[in-house]
Amino acid sequence: MTIAIVTLSVVIVIGLILILLVATYNHFQDYIIRINEADENIDSVLRKRFDLLNKSIGIIKANIETEEEILDIIVKLRSKKLTNFELDRNLYIAINEFHVIKEKYPELHTNEEFMKIDINLMESESEIVGLRKYYNDIITDYNKLVKSCPSNFIAILKGYKTKDYFDGNNVDMEKGAIKL
Repeated sequence: MTIAIVTLSVVIVIGLILILLVATYNHFQDYIIRINEADENIDSVLRKRFDLLNKSIGIIKANIETEEEILDIIVKLRSKKLTNFELDRNLYIAINEFHVIKEKYPELHTNEEFMKIDINLMESESEIVGLRKYYNDIITDYNKLVKSCPSNFIAILKGYKTKDYFDGNNVDMEKGAIKL
């Protein structure tokens, strides 16, 4: 009788441990899916911003006379494959250049297409801010899961590592340059 109780107790404990492991693994999978979705949403807005800036080059060149390169960084980015972090940093620089051009050439204010691009860039800024916050909130929870016990055992077994925040801290705000 005592052997049966001990065996039953061992089976119950092993079963509970397995349930905990499966639940923790599924929790990780939920965060990974949410992180990927947030990353895709950020990617979509960044691509939209890139397209807007790319479109503005032709409009700017058609409306002002200048020998200087217009939004040269966008031209250089066309052939590069970048992460969302890198693209966001480069677009930040390009958007600052766009605003400098806007202030330097007031005749652009009369161009309807240029002003639509400006409005869309401003709208996309608020959109990207919200997406960054959502992404960072998910990353905070995921990183807690990776670092806390007992879920860190699953993280070690599956090779899950903490993830970086999408915060733009590598951008030098005064110079508009990327710190390396």
